Amino acid sequence: MLQGCQSIRTPFRDNEHRSLRAGEIVLLSGFVYCARDAAHLRFQEAIQKEEKLPLNLSDETIFYAAPTPTRADGSIGAIGPTTSSRMDTFTPALLKQTGLKGMIGKGFRSEVVRDAIFSNRAIYLGAIGGVAALIRKYVLSVRTVAYADLSAEAVLCVELVDFPLVVVIDSLGNQIGA
Repeated sequence: MLQGCQSIRTPFRDNEHRSLRAGEIVLLSGFVYCARDAAHLRFQEAIQKEEKLPLNLSDETIFYAAPTPTRADGSIGAIGPTTSSRMDTFTPALLKQTGLKGMIGKGFRSEVVRDAIFSNRAIYLGAIGGVAALIRKYVLSVRTVAYADLSAEAVLCVELVDFPLVVVIDSLGNQIGA
């Protein structure tokens, strides 16, 4: 375990995420949903049509990742963050309409997304890119929960334990490096 890190759990029902500040390192445990571009497009289409999403995202966290196939031993393959800015066009509506509270990815977000994070009291956490094969050790379980037809970009529910992350944008809209 990393020294001096705060441990937090998903979902963020108790608003614990609001006490975190940009630049802090946290260890995240609990369930998150892996969803990338194709799933976000479907989320957006459902929101625009005022249809119910196939999962409840209220107080939940999305990890912008698409793991490689499960290994023969039953564990997840590599799982690494994708560039978060690719989801920026979808993020403000998703935060406002679903109650989503956390996002995990890599890279910076647009000013519009930063404002939406602040307005919705959400948080954006950064994962280390380029170490997908090592990150898998923080994954306890994985299952498909929506859009199985998207194959590698299906929405997965992944259980994490002590997954090290950095707070990139906190619920007050503060951003590291800004």
